[in-house]
Amino acid sequence: MKFAFAGIDFLGGVFDGLLEAGWTPIKLFTRPCDGIYDHNETVVARARQFRIPIQLSRIRTADLDALQAAHGRDWALVVAGYPWLVTGWRGRAAYGLNFHPSPLPTGRGPYPLFRAIEEGYESWGVTAHVLADGFDTGDIIAQDIFPLPANEDHEGLLAKCQMAARRIATGPIARDLPQRWRRAEPQGDGSYWPRATDADRTLDFRAGVDAVLRRVRAFGAIETLARLDDGRIFVAEASGWHEVHGHTPGSVVHRYRRHLVIAARDGYVQITRWSPVPLAEAGRIGR
Repeated sequence: MKFAFAGIDFLGGVFDGLLEAGWTPIKLFTRPCDGIYDHNETVVARARQFRIPIQLSRIRTADLDALQAAHGRDWALVVAGYPWLVTGWRGRAAYGLNFHPSPLPTGRGPYPLFRAIEEGYESWGVTAHVLADGFDTGDIIAQDIFPLPANEDHEGLLAKCQMAARRIATGPIARDLPQRWRRAEPQGDGSYWPRATDADRTLDFRAGVDAVLRRVRAFGAIETLARLDDGRIFVAEASGWHEVHGHTPGSVVHRYRRHLVIAARDGYVQITRWSPVPLAEAGRIGR
């Protein structure tokens, strides 16, 4: 089947999986990326390999009209990790579907992975659903559900979601899309999780050791924030232990080289990888 792909490297395995299954790409819709948290080098390189058009701006109706004029309606618009709501594909393409990194209808929204870890979900998943007029609300075409360990971290969950998305692409979507499409099931009531804020990333040492470390794991390489006596820092790695003490939560009680030990409500957290928040950025972060 011919398909246009809209996304970045985050779920770029969907693009590769469909190519592996023999689908034919006709256009890549992507967006500018910062090269730190967001990347599109791989999907762009793949598009150049197949010599298909690349568009960095938002999909407009005129773009879909052009694809219909060139390819008729026998093609699919496949979205995975694309920030803009995509509408107007009906009547111009045979299929329009989105890959979302949650077991819908739970976890609608821009990036539910952080909260999945923070709230201690025992299982998670990826969903392929029909593109609808609202974000992540369309009928479910396929899902891949997998267990989560108690000590899951951001990078582990991200890898699991990427692998699950590719399994869906190469399996039920590539091999059975027309039948799956006809049997797609409405989601029903669900939950919308907004984008994480700096407050959501900030460590609260009054909450206890386990909660602090869970938040550190939840954000992983994206890093959390901590307020210390002498300013604010980004936290990339930490460990901790439970211990009765008389220190005020949030106070620095020990330093050794770059390691900091912070008092928590029911023990201590040792921060082993961190960096200071630049002055230019400190003013942006809410107090």
